[in-house]
Amino acid sequence: MNILILSAGTRNKVVRYFKEAVGEEGRVIATDCSNLAPAVYEADKFYLVPRITEAGYLEQILDICKKESVDGVFSLIDPELSLLAKEKEKFLAVGTTPVISPYELVETCFDKYRMYQMLCEMQIPTGKCYIDKNDFYQAVERGEISYPVFVKPVRGSASININKVFGSKEIEVLFDMYDDLMIQEYMDGTEYGADVYIDMVTGSCTSIFLKEKIKMRAGETDKSVSIKDSALFAMLEAFVEKCGFCGMIDIDIFKINDVYYISEVNPRFGGGYPHAYACGVNLPAQVVKNLKGESNSRTIGDYKEGVCMMKYNETMILDMNGRELVK
Repeated sequence: MNILILSAGTRNKVVRYFKEAVGEEGRVIATDCSNLAPAVYEADKFYLVPRITEAGYLEQILDICKKESVDGVFSLIDPELSLLAKEKEKFLAVGTTPVISPYELVETCFDKYRMYQMLCEMQIPTGKCYIDKNDFYQAVERGEISYPVFVKPVRGSASININKVFGSKEIEVLFDMYDDLMIQEYMDGTEYGADVYIDMVTGSCTSIFLKEKIKMRAGETDKSVSIKDSALFAMLEAFVEKCGFCGMIDIDIFKINDVYYISEVNPRFGGGYPHAYACGVNLPAQVVKNLKGESNSRTIGDYKEGVCMMKYNETMILDMNGRELVK
């Protein structure tokens, strides 16, 4: 069993987890556009590749899949997920299965307003969103929403260009500065994260790990504590199965006045996944089992509550032996 991890970057732990999952009978290959990406040195082999926007990128990845007899491939960065989903048949043609949800669903996840519309259609609570600032102003006048609110890109990640604003003057400035913005209701409640796995063989949700977020940094969870909630388990299980998600996904949720609101869905490993893994929620093992054509058993909530994650900085020191540094 050979696994290819694209755009490995600094996700060293994910590479280690997959090496443990494939064992001695398999290999983990990693790629990145920089040879200063520490995670690639955890892999059994790595390839330095162009940026995903450069011509010939897809062909080079497909060549790696053929050369290394890759069974499954996934990416750790958002921009590459749509490429994997869109070109799924090309990967299957060379014997490699992309671990990714359907293309249209991936695109919906990355378009925050489309996700808002989908959640509303499914009658799942979510924060109000507006792409027309005049519609928002009218909603304020009707008392349907109030300041503060968030102004953010319709498509974006890692909390880039997200601003908490307290009045129309700030909104006008931001809308003049940037294109494709939306206004989102400020969710003032307890924030949770969910690491979820949907079996690629059966389409059933097999794992959900819940954590209460204690501290955030640059859009990722910095400190968290594991929790369990049967109502939230049931809500998320029904949601992901009805939508048709596949593989590992990361969901952001808010709890306000005992009501759960889904905020965002990321169709990939979340940055806080090591918390789930340390609690025994082994998604890489489920991926490997699915790639063998075997289904996973349902283990939702099978972990201990009250376990805390606290991120800290680690450093890799490597003698590059005079090699050119690709930044």
